[in-house]
Amino acid sequence: MEKVAFRMRLNPGQIVKYRKRHDEIWPELVQRLKAAGVEDYSIHFAEDTGDLFAVLWCKDARALEDLPNHPVMQRWWAHMADIMETQADNAPVVHPLETVFHLP
Repeated sequence: MEKVAFRMRLNPGQIVKYRKRHDEIWPELVQRLKAAGVEDYSIHFAEDTGDLFAVLWCKDARALEDLPNHPVMQRWWAHMADIMETQADNAPVVHPLETVFHLP
């Protein structure tokens, strides 16, 4: 298993919408993530900065490279674009995080 961690940014005042949308995550998106090998995915919110810290475990991180091209992922990004920092194609602005400590 590989661990992937990254940071995104939520627009100010949007945490309630962000949580609601994830509480109602589309089954086809869950299916696509699992098909890409994602087995554990959590997102954490830092209220003081608006940062979202995501950590996911997957069988092979290279399998995630195809996710941006999948229509369900593109629809999800469009659905989320009004409440978070995004690129021109609605993809969230993602900053990879380096593991600097791990206690197994």
